[in-house]
Amino acid sequence: MGAQIRELRQRIRSVESIKKITRAQELIATSRIARAQQYAEAARPYSQALVRAMEAAAERARLDNPLLEGVENPRRSAILVVTSDGGFAGAYSANVIRQSEALAGLLREQGQETVPYVVGRKGVSWFTFRGRELGGQYLGFTGRPSYADARGIADDLLEAINTPTEEGGVDEIHIVSTHFRNMVTQQVRARRLFPIMVEDVPEELHQAEAGAARTDNGGSAGSSNGRPARTDVLPLYEFEPSADEVLDALLPQYAGNLVYTALLDAAASEWAARRRAMKNATDNAGELQETLTRQSNSARQAEITQEISEIVGGADALAAAGSE
Repeated sequence: MGAQIRELRQRIRSVESIKKITRAQELIATSRIARAQQYAEAARPYSQALVRAMEAAAERARLDNPLLEGVENPRRSAILVVTSDGGFAGAYSANVIRQSEALAGLLREQGQETVPYVVGRKGVSWFTFRGRELGGQYLGFTGRPSYADARGIADDLLEAINTPTEEGGVDEIHIVSTHFRNMVTQQVRARRLFPIMVEDVPEELHQAEAGAARTDNGGSAGSSNGRPARTDVLPLYEFEPSADEVLDALLPQYAGNLVYTALLDAAASEWAARRRAMKNATDNAGELQETLTRQSNSARQAEITQEISEIVGGADALAAAGSE
C-alpha cells in the first residue's frame, strides 16, 4: 500500500511539472499572437499602396509578363507549403500538409507535376521522410518571419516560374498556408499566387472612390486598352520610363509582399494553435492531477483503515490473552 501511495505522489509531482510548462507555453503563445497581429497590421498600408500601384501599372502595360499571363496547358506547378518550425501546436502543420496533398492530387488529375517548396521543419521532415524531392526548404523563422525571409522565398519562386518547364521551371505557383481569423478560428487556405490577377485592394477603398469613376451621364467609365470597365478610380500615376518597365520592377516587390503577408498570417495562426493546444494540455493536466490526488487520498485512507484494524485486532488479542 505504501509503494502505491509513493508512486501516485510521484506521478502527481510529474503532472504538476508538466502543467507548469504547458501554462508557461500558453502565456508565451498569447503574447506572441498579439505581436504577430501588430506586424501584420503594420505591413497592411504598404500592401495596399503596392497593390494599387500594381493595378495602375497593369492598366497601362502590355500583359506579356509570365507572372500575369499563364500558359494554356500548364504542365508543372510549385506549391509553397507553410508549416511550423516548432511543435506543441496541435494539428497546425498536419492540417496544412493534408491540404497541400489534396491540392497536389487535384493538380495531378489535371495532368500537372507538382514541386513542393516547404517552409518549417515540420513540413520538411514530413516530405523528407517520404522521399519527396523539394524545390526549396526554409527553416528557422516561422514564429517571427521577416521580409528578408519572404523575399528569399519569393525570389526562388520567381526564378522557377521564369524558367521554362523543359529546364525544370514551373508554369504556376500555389501556396497553402493558414489564415488567421481570430483567436479561436484559423483556416487552412490554398490559392494560386502566379499567374496573378491584382484584386487584393480592400473593398472599402474601392467603394470610397467609386463615385469618381462615373461619367457625366451616369455610365461607368470605360477602359481605353480593351480591358473590362472599372467601377473605381486608380490614383493618377505617371510612369517613367514606361508602365511596362515599372510593372516589371513592381512584380518582384509584389511577390515578396504576398509571401510576407502569408507568413505573418501563418505565424499568428501558429501561435494561436499553440496557445489552444497548450491550454488544452494544461486543463488535461489539472484534471489528471485531481484524479491522481483522489486516488492517493483513497489509498492513504485505506492504509489508515488497515492500520487501525490491525491495532484494534492486536488490542483484542492482548485482552483475550490477559483474561485467560
